[in-house]
This record gives sequence, C-alpha cells and structure tokens, in this order.
Amino acid sequence: MSVLNTLTANFSVLRNRNFRIYLGGQTISLIGTWLQQTALGWVVWEITGREFDLAIATVLSSLPLLLLSPWAGAWADRFDRRKLLIFTQAGMMVLAFVLSALVLTDSIQIWHVYLLSLLLGILSAIDLPAIQAFMNDLTGRDEVRRAINLFITIMQVSRTLGPALAGLVVSAFGAGIAFFLNGVSFAAVIVSLLIVRAVHEQRRVTGGSALGGFREAWTFVMSQPRQRDMLMFAAMATFFGIAIVMSMLPAVAGNVLNGTAATAGLLMSSSGAGALVGVLIFAPLMQAQRRIGVMLSVAMMAAGVGFLVLGQSSILPLSMLGLFVAGLAMPSVISTTMGMMQFNAPPEMRARVMSLFNMVSFGLQPVAALWIGFVASQIGVQAAITFNAVGMIIAAGLMLARAPLRNWVIVQGAPVPAPLATVSLPSVVSEAPAGVAGD
Repeated sequence: MSVLNTLTANFSVLRNRNFRIYLGGQTISLIGTWLQQTALGWVVWEITGREFDLAIATVLSSLPLLLLSPWAGAWADRFDRRKLLIFTQAGMMVLAFVLSALVLTDSIQIWHVYLLSLLLGILSAIDLPAIQAFMNDLTGRDEVRRAINLFITIMQVSRTLGPALAGLVVSAFGAGIAFFLNGVSFAAVIVSLLIVRAVHEQRRVTGGSALGGFREAWTFVMSQPRQRDMLMFAAMATFFGIAIVMSMLPAVAGNVLNGTAATAGLLMSSSGAGALVGVLIFAPLMQAQRRIGVMLSVAMMAAGVGFLVLGQSSILPLSMLGLFVAGLAMPSVISTTMGMMQFNAPPEMRARVMSLFNMVSFGLQPVAALWIGFVASQIGVQAAITFNAVGMIIAAGLMLARAPLRNWVIVQGAPVPAPLATVSLPSVVSEAPAGVAGD
C-alpha cells in the first residue's frame, strides 16, 4: 500500500454517520477540556507557586483511574454504554460550572481545586473505558483501530487549540470564563450521544463480580506476550512523558521562561501540534510497518530526545520545538497500543481489557506526577524533566534489545512473532499466543 493510501485509509471510518456525529461532539467537548486543563494548572500555580501542588492536582484527577478501573470496565461491559456516558458527561459539566463559579466569585482555594479534581477523576475513570468500547459499538471491530486513531487525532487537535485558547481567554477574561466555556462544551457530546445509535448490538455480561471479571481480563492479557509489550510501552509513555506535559508545563512557563498563562498555553499547544501531526501522519505510517515493536521503540526514543531538549532549554522557541518533537512520537505510541489491545479483545471483554490498559497507562499518572513533582521540588524543574527524558530513552532501548520484540512482524495486517509468520492464524486472539491485531 502506498504512503498516500495508508494515510487516507485512516479516514474511511468517517463514512459511518453515527461515528461522524459522535466524533464532532467529542471534538467540541475536548477543546473545552483542554481549555480547562490549562487554565486549572495556571490557577494552582497562582494560588501556591509550587511544583508539588501541580503534581497533587494531577494525582487527585488520575488516582481514580488506578483504583476504580476494575469496576469501571465491568460496568461498561454490563450496562448501556450510551446512558453511562451521558451520566458521566453531565457530571463533568456540573463540576466545570462549580469551578467557574468559585473563580468568578474570587472564593477559590487550593482545597477546592483538590476536591473538584478528585471528583472529576472519578467520573473520568467511569467514562474512559465506556468511551473506548462505545467506539467499537459505533464502528464495528474491523474499523475500531481507525476510529481510535481519529479519536486520538481530535484529542490532539483539542490539545493544540484548547491551550492556545486558554492563554487568550485567561489573559483577557480570567480563568473563571475558561471553566464556564468548558461546561458549555459538554452539551455537544451529550447531544451527540442522544442522536447516535450503536451499529453493533452490545453483548451483555451477566453474573460474577466486577473484580472476578477484571481478573479474567488480566489473565487473558497476560497470556498474550505482545499484549504485555503494549502495556509496557503505554506505561513507559505515561511515567516518563505524559507526567511532564500534564504537571510541569506551568512551572516551566513561570520559573524557567518567566512567562504568563499565555506562555503555558503556547507550550501546551506545541505539544498538541506535534501530536496532531503524529497521529495524522506518523502513527498510520508506523502501524503499516512490518516491525511494529522496533517502530514503537524508536518512537519512544524520539520522544525522549524531545523532552531532553525541553529540559535543557531556557528560551521559548527551543522549548516549543522540544515539545513538538515529543508530541510527534508520544500519541503514536498510545494510539497504536490502545488500538491493538482493543482489536485483540473478545467483544464481551472489550471494556474490561481497556480498563486494564487505562489502569496501567493513565492510572499510572498519579505515581508519575508525584515522582516528577517531588524530584522537581528537590533539584529543579529542568533537571527533573532531563532525568525523565534520559529514563525514557534508556527504557525504550531496553525494549528494543529484546529479540522477541525486534522479530515481531506484521503479516496481512496481523502482528505475529516471526516464527509464526507463515501460519494462518484465527482472528480470535485467545487462540493466538502472541496476539493478533490489524484491519
């Protein structure tokens, strides 16, 4: 397949009307989410001026993803996912309006931020596996990887537009208006959920406990060597890279670059712009290569180099360049690992498998945020970023040094170990020891 065909094939899923409507609603909502994320980091920085408090806010918003994932995945497999998503989106809307009111009335305190971050994290923990499985309900198994790529694409569009918009809104009108606009943006995704209809009927899971169902998903994933590799790459991206973007950029803007909220917005937008180019161009090309394991390792090393530039820079353009390079590679790793794990999951276990992915990846953010926040408070934010960047490069190199990963190849769109490349494998991954994924 030519490069052009590889890139354009990623958009074939947009022929699905239900997915188009849902993606449009999510685009508006996610721009509001990043608008709030950027403004909230700046509010915390203005209240306390401490890197560790930025990390605490990230921890509280991410910890529920680690603690609630076993139940969240089971709920998303058992219950009507559309109704579950409407509930979580409405709850997030209410929290955004409460945060806006506190800031506009000048009564915001750091404990308010902590409490609202925790509540938002609880709703996000319930929301995320339901979103991931719902995309398969809309598009079907054969198109779900392309759907995930496009979903992550609009996440990166929002990461580009949202922070830049936040810098303008916060500078001109204050953070309270930014939070209010985020609250309004949730209406778009709620309306889209009311309109769309799932193309494939959801397979319900009955009987057994949530923890028992989660253990079943854990056993399934651990029986697939390449699935375990996907979890490792996602965990590395979160621990070494995402924690920097989510926690440290307001400190970089304020302490290193002597900037304002607009500076923080530019940094976030640079990361988002790189990520947008990554998921539109780099990720599809990477997923079309035969040696996926090698490509994932190289992408992780490239992200580490970008963060290394950020850690050594004291001028805005160079910092933006480093974030652009890191952003180019990181979402390609996340979208590839997420799409392959969901494609490989049996329909009745799909949300539970994705909740395991969320637990290992996004749920690791509290640990990562506390770590980099503590290190930054001891040796400075630039040294902490440099430390994480070097760790990412070393970890990716260790993954690449493993022969099974280097020999992992794609045959007819399905990643399998090289010794099995000539074997016609079934599409049910529980029968394929190394895991099967592809279109």
